[in-house]
Amino acid sequence: MNELKLPFGFRYAATYAGIRRDERDDVGLIAADRPANAAAVFTRNIVQAAPVQIARDHLQSSGGKISAILVNAGNANCATRTGEQVAMASCRAVAQHLKIRNESVLPASTGVIGVELPPHLLTNAVPTLVEALSPDGFESVARAILTTDTRMKTASEVLSFSDGTVTVAGMTKGSGMIQPNMATTLGFVMTDADLPVGFLRDTLTTGIAKSYNSLTVDGDTSTNDMVTLLASGAAPCKLRTKDKRKVGDAIGRVLQSLAKQIAADGEGATKVVEIEAIGFRSDDDARRIARAIANSPLVKTAVAGSDPNWGRILAAAGYSGASFNPDRIDISFQDVLVCRNGLAVELDEAALKTKLDSHEISIRIAQSGWGKGSARFFTCDFTEGYIRINGSYRT
Repeated sequence: MNELKLPFGFRYAATYAGIRRDERDDVGLIAADRPANAAAVFTRNIVQAAPVQIARDHLQSSGGKISAILVNAGNANCATRTGEQVAMASCRAVAQHLKIRNESVLPASTGVIGVELPPHLLTNAVPTLVEALSPDGFESVARAILTTDTRMKTASEVLSFSDGTVTVAGMTKGSGMIQPNMATTLGFVMTDADLPVGFLRDTLTTGIAKSYNSLTVDGDTSTNDMVTLLASGAAPCKLRTKDKRKVGDAIGRVLQSLAKQIAADGEGATKVVEIEAIGFRSDDDARRIARAIANSPLVKTAVAGSDPNWGRILAAAGYSGASFNPDRIDISFQDVLVCRNGLAVELDEAALKTKLDSHEISIRIAQSGWGKGSARFFTCDFTEGYIRINGSYRT
């Protein structure tokens, strides 16, 4: 794994607030040394947690100037009687201790839905968090936000320019209830580049489409999904237009790395799967096909069993809602062609099955001679572990 690099202008802290049953950090604080330009995307689930609603409001009322993010794990603060009260109380506590405005604080939560969250658990933790803030606390927050995840998920990239460097770093969580539609995953990406709010919005929208919105574990869209992008402007570089584009590309790569790490850590997963759909009428059609394949329980269980059952791939494409000619479809597993023009290809199935025992699996579906639409999707296999984890999630 590449060494994690952190941008200037941010501090981090985490602590145990008593929200989880087991005693490990369950609340984190990300603070900007000065108000950072910010953009965010949120779940499109009609049922939305109070932190999502308030974060959206604060982002708008502050004009995209954000000084802090308070995030907790273990309780989604969703579908409760006191959700808004709890989220607002936590924002006020952070604002008071950091001497900033309430609307410059974004709340975020992840965990069990429908369980009341006592506000004092968050507000009492804030003084400890503020006291512990450090530029080196990034990974402590990245660990604190995890729920059923088995590993921390971070990514970073450093860009060199003539007058200095720019760094992009991100953290995320997610293992189950994963099919973000944003505009139970949270993502926080920071950069020290000096980037305007409008640029951040456009960059995040583009990056999300190719990362989090090209990701599925189980087809469920959480009530709490939120990905935030903050720019401190603390790097020494004066960026030209082409330099900003390079930073935007780096942000996109960090987002894609984070999304792929979520797929690899899907609940009960043993394999990460990358699905490529090319040659379709439009990118939207290709995305529909790739998403249908990625969400198919039959495809995902076949991958778990190292079974090159291409018929399941073709069937999922067929019910995706996209238009295509089945007689022009080629399908490959691990770069081995298994279907040409909609029909089986002779192959060494035992050898391919061995290839499919790998941790990283590639599936490619291509239509010849009809279009230039393409898409890439990330998912994982389905195993008995997924059932075991989710059958006892609340207990």
